[in-house]
Amino acid sequence: MVYYYFDFRDVDKQNRQGLLSSLLIQLAAESNPCYEILSRLHTAHTRGVRKPTDVALMDCLKEMLEQHRQATYIVIDAIDECPNTSGFPTPREKVLEFLEGLIDLQLPHLRICIASRPEVDIRNVLEPLTSLRVSLHEESGQRQDIVDYVTKVVRTDKQIMRKWREEDKLLVIKILPEISDGM
Repeated sequence: MVYYYFDFRDVDKQNRQGLLSSLLIQLAAESNPCYEILSRLHTAHTRGVRKPTDVALMDCLKEMLEQHRQATYIVIDAIDECPNTSGFPTPREKVLEFLEGLIDLQLPHLRICIASRPEVDIRNVLEPLTSLRVSLHEESGQRQDIVDYVTKVVRTDKQIMRKWREEDKLLVIKILPEISDGM
């Protein structure tokens, strides 16, 4: 199993190259054949002096996944944190294009789980490719969990909340879950 989180606080983790590099390193750490494939990529790029292109990284990942015939799970979280505002194509479009290609490989041992806010561009690309879709944003239980969490923090965090007026605490409990957009 390999995992990637598009961390909104780290620009280097908000693009296709960050995703690919992480997946390659994690797979190489789990399998000798994958390690050898990554080592060949490293050698081909002057032992790390030259940075491989995204295409070279994608080819390396494809080779790893084709060789590694055991059940492989890829979990990718927070695609919505990948920028969708600058460049052509945008970093998010590049990630979505990569995911389309990965899914199109139709490797029988590969399972992919993608988590994201349901933004239109992401849904438009991924929904036609999915065999199973679960939306927590539309679930009342998800919203209630957020209300419960906010209420607990407001009511039990004596150090921060003790100076707050009761009206302000109630306002936070009411408004924060509404504007959280299910997150």
